[in-house]
Amino acid sequence: MTTSLEEIETQAKKLSPKERGELIHRLILSLEGDTEESPEAIAKAWDEEIARRVTDMETGRTQWIPADEVFKEVDAIIAERAR
Repeated sequence: MTTSLEEIETQAKKLSPKERGELIHRLILSLEGDTEESPEAIAKAWDEEIARRVTDMETGRTQWIPADEVFKEVDAIIAERAR
């Protein structure tokens, strides 16, 4: 028995928002291939990395560059390579 994409979508829409979110998460993970880490471990690692970066910014260990300056640099690089 073959299930069509439309049938799967109809069934998925019957799920609660939380269940749909979990299904989406699982499907995205399936596209990324197998990983040695669990989704929870990956999320924890990202949380730790974000906290580290925020601490670095707050303590002055990193230099803040305004977005407009970054975009000007990127535009200049792109313009140079287009020549």
